[in-house]
Amino acid sequence: MKQIVYERLIQYILENQDRFYRLAYSYTRHREDALDAVQSAVCKALEAHEGIKNADAVKTWFYRILMNECLAVLKKRSRVVLTAEAAGQEEPYYEKGYEPGGDVEEELEKLETDIQGIIKLRFFEEMSLKEISAVTGLNLNTVKTKLYRGLKLLKENIQEADLWAD
Repeated sequence: MKQIVYERLIQYILENQDRFYRLAYSYTRHREDALDAVQSAVCKALEAHEGIKNADAVKTWFYRILMNECLAVLKKRSRVVLTAEAAGQEEPYYEKGYEPGGDVEEELEKLETDIQGIIKLRFFEEMSLKEISAVTGLNLNTVKTKLYRGLKLLKENIQEADLWAD
């Protein structure tokens, strides 16, 4: 059983590494930090694979580890002060069909971190609300409430920004 879980985990990681990077980058906004978060998450997952009781739970289990690693990177970064020279060396990440710096992205960054995470998992990673509940450790109804509250805030903020732009 443990070997099956391990093989499924390896296969899942290999098939979805681009998705993991995209999610990590959406949190960290830095290429190296995103890569570090994904690498740490993969290492932790491989070390702790024996803790998975259900092979079908690999997806939600891994995303929970990845999100925790992203938050740890952000927390660690908040303690480090970058010089202007080092901050200017960052190369932006671009994905086909994705326009960085849009209104939605800017407004999403203004929301609380947990609401951002729920919206990113729902729409960028196409997870079900039940999967998001498992990843975040929140009650399903709490996930729904935070998702709909976040979407409402996004809508209001975008409409308000459009009014100011006109």
